[in-house]
Amino acid sequence: MGSNLSSCVCDDGDGGSLKPRLGDIPESCVALVLMYLDPLDICKLARLNRAFRGASLADFIWESKLPLNYRFIMEKALEDDDDDAFSMEDLGKRDVYARLCKPSLFDNGTKEIWLDKKTGGVCLAISSKALRITGIDDRRYWSHISTEESRFHTIAYLHQIWWLEVEGDIEFRFPPGSYNVFFRLMLGKSSKRLGRRVCNSEHIHGWDIKPVKFQLTTSGGHVVSQSHLDNQGQWILYHAGTFVSKDSNDLMKIKFSLTQIDCTHTKGGLCVDSVFICNSGVGKGVDCFCR
Repeated sequence: MGSNLSSCVCDDGDGGSLKPRLGDIPESCVALVLMYLDPLDICKLARLNRAFRGASLADFIWESKLPLNYRFIMEKALEDDDDDAFSMEDLGKRDVYARLCKPSLFDNGTKEIWLDKKTGGVCLAISSKALRITGIDDRRYWSHISTEESRFHTIAYLHQIWWLEVEGDIEFRFPPGSYNVFFRLMLGKSSKRLGRRVCNSEHIHGWDIKPVKFQLTTSGGHVVSQSHLDNQGQWILYHAGTFVSKDSNDLMKIKFSLTQIDCTHTKGGLCVDSVFICNSGVGKGVDCFCR
């Protein structure tokens, strides 16, 4: 029976062979296989031929990659969108996924949301302008600096202060999973000189005496950690804590803070860019958070 089947598939009677090709596989079968791959691999295989491309457009594939509450996330993504005529109903699920992977500002441009292209994990960024910072409106202590090194194109720069508190919060419906919270900070002030990046360390002082305290508070508990700030001239993601979301319909309130309130010494030379909240599957790579 095996030899008969082989001859039917491979032998045309004239010594030639009829070899099955990838394009002969039904799109429905290809789609069932693609559903088990990650989004980047699906897009790569879609370039193979017409059958794979057609299969890659199937809604059920991309709906399985989208967060359970993707409609809520899309509402946030479109909150500051000027195109009033745009509607999610006009898009297939693959296009919805692609749209959500594009970083989108909301809350008057002070926050940004996107999906990680590879994992579909939710990522949030909160600008320094959305944080409550001690003395932020006093130019003796702080300056707002425009820079291409921030996805919000502006950072808060500390000249000198005795008592430092940086606090923030957000209410959001997080898809089920574990999430990490990071503060993106840098010691020193970077600039361009003759086309090269240089770092001014003039105001850096006080960070080696006592550590900075990071706190994270959710309905599920309170986490405290400490860290000395170091690595002048480099943006560092300092881990403030981890929390877990169990239900995508729950509106969770997350509070986070950075403090150094030892008034026996001043501290300065700190750049505060933003706070990042991301699904733990995304990781800590800087490429995930910087355009």
